[in-house]
Amino acid sequence: MIAAENSLDRMDVLVVGGGIAGITAAVEAAEAGCRVLLVEQEPTLGGRVARMHQYFPKMCPPSCGLEINYRRIRQNPAITVLTMARVVSVAGATGDYAVTVQIAPRYVTDACTMCGKCVEVCPAERADEFNYGLARTRAVYLPHAFAFPPRYAIDRQACAAGCQACRAACAYGAIDLQQQPRTLAVRVSSIVAATGWAPYDASKIDNLGWGRCANVITNVVMERLAATGGPTGGRIVRPSDGAVPASVAFVQCAGSRDENHLPYCSAVCCAASLKQAHYVREACPDAKVRIFYIDVRTGGRLEALYTRMAADPAVEMVKGKVAKVAEDPETRDVLIEVESVMESVTRRERVGLLVLATGLVPQTRGLPPGFSLDEFGFIAQPGDLTGLYGAGCVRRPADVAAVVQDATGAALRALQCATRSARHG
Repeated sequence: MIAAENSLDRMDVLVVGGGIAGITAAVEAAEAGCRVLLVEQEPTLGGRVARMHQYFPKMCPPSCGLEINYRRIRQNPAITVLTMARVVSVAGATGDYAVTVQIAPRYVTDACTMCGKCVEVCPAERADEFNYGLARTRAVYLPHAFAFPPRYAIDRQACAAGCQACRAACAYGAIDLQQQPRTLAVRVSSIVAATGWAPYDASKIDNLGWGRCANVITNVVMERLAATGGPTGGRIVRPSDGAVPASVAFVQCAGSRDENHLPYCSAVCCAASLKQAHYVREACPDAKVRIFYIDVRTGGRLEALYTRMAADPAVEMVKGKVAKVAEDPETRDVLIEVESVMESVTRRERVGLLVLATGLVPQTRGLPPGFSLDEFGFIAQPGDLTGLYGAGCVRRPADVAAVVQDATGAALRALQCATRSARHG
């Protein structure tokens, strides 16, 4: 359900963030009897998970899990979804929070059938944020094939002045270029913050070549290269020339476990690189793969993923910290210098493509007041009587399965708070 008024009836739970943690918290709380408002700042739900090619360790596409949850949202009238929205103020106390939400104009109404005629006539382009700038879209765009809500959006900043080609082309009257921002007021009993994570800024890691070497990319970019719906149609290629690399290397702990960057372990990077090594072996069967690591951390069920990839004769595991990365100016190959611990030598390697396993940074900017953060910037989980709960990677680094479990726990705590508030209200 999409809110159309300037205020809503009282809701039990506000969920801030529409990634897998927020979606899970919303559907679990709603199916337990709560009225839920789900607020997401992007035009679509799905968050970082929607940008992945496959989950580990089963190697299945995230569209499966997302589509199931989208259906649960569509079928549950207790969930109100606001996209392109953000919480701008929170007042009150446990059990009775007054929340103000600001909603940006989408310029496309729910009359949209996704026929695509508006895109065909749109003359303007914009950077494709979903694909980390690897491609471009029209100013009228669908964020991705499995976008929810399934509706185009318009980036008015990318539009030419006075252009109304999209409106003229729409046979359904779904383009409203006069839309204005609006503000929504709502009262809630509890708030779940599920604002997620962002990859660590690789430009801050001077010695690893990102931004200096054309064929140094990050792990999130690798996900989009491998994705069949990505900018290359699933072809893993070098940015410099579009060629299939003859060799690919992964640098673990790129910014993580480093007092100059992120002092903590980001938990998922080792398994993610092993998964991406699997991508390379499937897409580029002749390519050699090297993984440079400090320690391989694949606890529990993920140990089988490590065992399988380490047994591949085309995958070499090298224990050692990469000291320096440079570029061959003629071939654009990446030149790596690494201290190999097991061999007690300095190795100098040449690879066609280098992938930096950058860490997870919690996204806490704009959190409602009352949430406390730990020394690393993650939400510190308060006692159950506060009415404010963190869920997912904004609380601690975790893989998708652990995030779903954590978000389910947050939904339970929010439900308990709402129930107590109803009893004493």
